[in-house]
Amino acid sequence: KMLVLNCSMKLQMLEKMLRWSFPESLKVYGAVMNINRGNPFRNEVVVDSWPDFKAVITRPQKENEMDDLDHYTNAHAVFYKELQAYQELLENTNAINWGQIFQIQGTVQAYRNMFPESTFKSKMSGRLLGFLCEWVKNLTEELGSFLENIRHSFPPNTLSVLSLRMDPKLMLAYLDISHASLLSQTWSRGGNPRSQKYLANLICCFPSVCVLDDNGYPLSWSLTDQFATMIHGYTLPEHRRKGYSRLVATTLAKKLHSCGFPAQGNVLETNIPSITLLKSMNGWNDAGLDACRSLRR
Repeated sequence: KMLVLNCSMKLQMLEKMLRWSFPESLKVYGAVMNINRGNPFRNEVVVDSWPDFKAVITRPQKENEMDDLDHYTNAHAVFYKELQAYQELLENTNAINWGQIFQIQGTVQAYRNMFPESTFKSKMSGRLLGFLCEWVKNLTEELGSFLENIRHSFPPNTLSVLSLRMDPKLMLAYLDISHASLLSQTWSRGGNPRSQKYLANLICCFPSVCVLDDNGYPLSWSLTDQFATMIHGYTLPEHRRKGYSRLVATTLAKKLHSCGFPAQGNVLETNIPSITLLKSMNGWNDAGLDACRSLRR
């Protein structure tokens, strides 16, 4: 059984209900908040039942034309209270388009429990399972840690006071769509036309912050995605250790808080400088985050 929530009152109720399950529900919560505030990324919400839901998935709206190879935009957020309800939602409904390459974001458990044994048998052949294992192995070697990201969330009253003396020639500003190419080239998940298009869409739709030089060129930046998560915090190598990352992260977090959003960010566990930065902002908590690709049948 699957229900698509398209009633504004029910979506507002869901947003409030998800607050009781932080931090595990943060990804879905951020997506639902964006849906309730204009839905710029044209997502929708699927639940196993209502109002006593046990599993919820956010996904791109089915009626939209989508690139089946665009795993950036074909992104889902998941949260569940009962494992069986979550697995049944994946296995017995069309909640997920298995013909696409996509990603699912949520807790580590949400990824590990994504494929019950019966789903493997019904949806994936032995050859495909072998390919999945090889893909995981390659990704592990490439990243050093298979999607073991850390989500840091800090409430508004714990943000540290920032004192940074910037060069008067520099300016704190929003990212512009013209910056998408640079962002794609410097993003660990980017470097291709789909990532550039995705980042350009994020810049147009959601809050971002950057430090610009006197020529309007970005030196340091961060932006937010369709899950209201701070992503791609980056400072050009020649401009590091000047406090720009802290300035950008703090400013963006305050911007999110001013709009009513929680401040959360994705950081690979191997990215020690970013982890240290977010720890220093106090009030952080760990919750595993996964992003996984589906495979074609």
